[in-house]
Amino acid sequence: MVVAVQKRWPVRKGLMKSMSLFSGYIYLIFAIITGIVANGFLKTTEGFSKINPTIFCVVSIVVCIFCISKAMTIIPVGFTYATYGALTITAVTLFGIFKYNQIPNIYGTIGIILIITGVVLLNMFGKIK
Repeated sequence: MVVAVQKRWPVRKGLMKSMSLFSGYIYLIFAIITGIVANGFLKTTEGFSKINPTIFCVVSIVVCIFCISKAMTIIPVGFTYATYGALTITAVTLFGIFKYNQIPNIYGTIGIILIITGVVLLNMFGKIK
């Protein structure tokens, strides 16, 4: 049975190599943008009691997860998720500052700076084994 399935749907080992690193980062950028949109507008759902903002957030997060999964086929998981998480956290914090006037204290600001520094260090000097 397993042999029949493998003959019917052959595994493409070269699929990962067919996508370029550039396309991986494009997917990562789309994942970050849709993650920011989904997380930034969660407050407007009022605990998922408003249907239109809820649908918008759910669709945005589904697109986000799709894009991040595509990015992970090219870029290593650690690099992808660290970059996605850090940039999304930073952008949603900025979104909260501008839209909801939620200013972080000095420790929150230092934490955001450390997150950004960590992502820059990871992407500039991190090596894949």
